[in-house]
Amino acid sequence: MNEQDIKGFFADEEDLIHDDYLFFTFWFETAEKPEHAVAELACELSTAQWKRPGIDEDYRPRHAAKVVHLEILSEARRPSFMTSFAKGDHFYRGLVRLAYPQINIGPRLPNLLTTVCGEGAFFCKAISAVKLVDIDFPASWLADFQGPRFGIEGLRGILDVYDRPIFLGVVKPNIGLDPKSFAGIAYESWIGGLDIAKDDEMLGDTTWSPLIRRCREVGRKRKEAEDLTGEKKIYLANITDEVDRLRELHDLAVREGANAVMVNAEPVGLSALRMLAKHASVPVVAHFAGIAPMTRLPYYGVSSIVLTKLQRLAGADLIIVPGFGGRMKTEEEEVLDTVDACTEPFGHCKRSLPTPGGSDWAGTLPLVSEKLRSHEFGFICGRGVFNHPMGPTAGAASLRQAWEAIVQRLPLADYAADHRELEVALEAFGGNGVSEPPKKAVAPAGAVPLVEFLSMVNR
Repeated sequence: MNEQDIKGFFADEEDLIHDDYLFFTFWFETAEKPEHAVAELACELSTAQWKRPGIDEDYRPRHAAKVVHLEILSEARRPSFMTSFAKGDHFYRGLVRLAYPQINIGPRLPNLLTTVCGEGAFFCKAISAVKLVDIDFPASWLADFQGPRFGIEGLRGILDVYDRPIFLGVVKPNIGLDPKSFAGIAYESWIGGLDIAKDDEMLGDTTWSPLIRRCREVGRKRKEAEDLTGEKKIYLANITDEVDRLRELHDLAVREGANAVMVNAEPVGLSALRMLAKHASVPVVAHFAGIAPMTRLPYYGVSSIVLTKLQRLAGADLIIVPGFGGRMKTEEEEVLDTVDACTEPFGHCKRSLPTPGGSDWAGTLPLVSEKLRSHEFGFICGRGVFNHPMGPTAGAASLRQAWEAIVQRLPLADYAADHRELEVALEAFGGNGVSEPPKKAVAPAGAVPLVEFLSMVNR
């Protein structure tokens, strides 16, 4: 493109009607002049050819993506990825904010993803590395989406729990249990104080644990637990499957005793999640299975913040996201940003319950609640409940006891002196109440760490 062509892909944000645009923020790397590279990116995302030969016309004013902000963060001698396509000995790394006309795609998630994650961005010749950091949506675009039907308030209303986190447990062993044994273990956790017992994300409608039998058995034990404890309980059934079975499996699960359903949002697709949420009569939960290949690389792919926003937009009432601690390999700032994506103002959409997870147990509850500075979250455990030496009932009780200690501002070890379930949990699982901090990602020479440029975007 010549200089005049390049100018057609730049605009002052103040001159635009904000409601007409979505705003995409990308981190990018280029060996070319940055202004030329981001103009090519905008071009490839929209009007790659903006006129017909021999006709005096220009579709850019109405349809082109427009660069409204460009910021160079660093320079380097080598590319982020050493491939034969990344040529050059001087690379610029920066942030670009693009205004994208919403009339190009309409309120459709597949069309949005085709645009922002398609060949235009990730095969742009001028760009050697790129990551979609964030999307800002106009109120007019959000208005076409239902969003969560229940959200935080609806989930709390079902459970009648308002003053503490909602406690979830992934029934273990996660693979191999027959439906009756599975139901018995779920029951034990409920009577100990768990609010939601759930299927693992890998447990589907299997030959050895058919969904119909599992829901029937667990639904019956759920009612028994409610009668015994006087508390409402939820059985969260995983109905992840082929898209054309989702509504059928929802109806089956609810009929047989499940009162919430879960899908792995990326494997089934965000449009499928949106379809299910429109159909569902019970809360819908989205699990993060499948996002790691898209989000884990610091300088390529899509941020988990974007995917969390889209899951909320598609209708997830509760969103399970990678949590704190070394196992999830997600830095603290990114976890906090995904939690914010569940609860910050988002047009008319209700708040989704953020549920950061990954090897949590009673001893990590103080750390999580301190970092989130709120009780508006779900706290999800697997082995921390179901591998408790005294059994699932004690494992669930240890969570309630840990929260009681937090409310009373007592160290867990002190409170455990009179609460055997918590004491045994501390002995079995570590006792220090602190998750292993995630190790910092090793960045390419001269690169800006992911958390640093995320903070630049969000300041």
